[in-house]
Amino acid sequence: MTDLDDIMLNFSPASLTLLNAILAIVMFSVALDLKGDDFKRLMRTPKPVVTGLISQFVVLPVLTFLLVLVVQPRASIALGLILVAACPGGNISNFISHRAGGNAALSVSMTGFATVGAILLTPLNIAFWGNLYEPSRAILQATAIDPWQIALTVTLMLILPLILGVLLNRNKPALADRIRRPLQNLSMLIFVAFIVLALAANWGFFLGYAHYVALLVVLHNALALAGGYGTATLAGLSPFDRRAVTIETGIQNSGLGLVLIFGFFGGLGGMAVVAAFWGIWHAISGLVLAKVMSRSEAAR
Repeated sequence: MTDLDDIMLNFSPASLTLLNAILAIVMFSVALDLKGDDFKRLMRTPKPVVTGLISQFVVLPVLTFLLVLVVQPRASIALGLILVAACPGGNISNFISHRAGGNAALSVSMTGFATVGAILLTPLNIAFWGNLYEPSRAILQATAIDPWQIALTVTLMLILPLILGVLLNRNKPALADRIRRPLQNLSMLIFVAFIVLALAANWGFFLGYAHYVALLVVLHNALALAGGYGTATLAGLSPFDRRAVTIETGIQNSGLGLVLIFGFFGGLGGMAVVAAFWGIWHAISGLVLAKVMSRSEAAR
């Protein structure tokens, strides 16, 4: 069997462009829930969102690196875990936070702030932690990725739609209210369909190599959720805010991860399998956790 670190997945430039567009629409639909006042309010009481950002961009990468050191996975798998951990929170975190009885407004705002922070922090975390693990360092050196190009990709795919969504919500609130829910549902449906089709095009590969990453991704996701919960608890956040921080840390933007993997790493097999499996598993674990959290809230 071909070495996982050497396999490149079947993913055309046109498919990558389509994925960029889909994620931009998803981000735009999320931004329709944001108002300028949300950012001002959080600036006045920044503790919950600052805690969430620390959990997202500091605690999770550290836990990921410790996991890599303990398990010593193949280079491409390790770099896939590091890259996913470097991404901002996923868009479905807002929906899951609401289902969990958490602070959905905080979750949406954290997604916005983390997306802005990802311009600098995502390439910085990939480069820093990836270079600390010797096998993945070799991939980074061979790839010679440009942090500025990653920042530009994040800006065009996430930041611009975020700004446009906030502006539409401010200037045309009635229109934003009318299209918000249908656009969110449609964009997520299209995104899921795209991932299913991409998996189908590489199905034999995923069946052959999924066992390398399945348990590792489940463990990584559990660490992310635990890290979010622990950070929020140490910060003294209320249960309402703690749920949002926990879920925001455990739900990663694996779609952005796939864009970066195919755009900058040529669809490197181990990285792509990690990001794709993350995209499936974090939705399952998040919904299960939301059910448990909502029941504990109802029991109070």
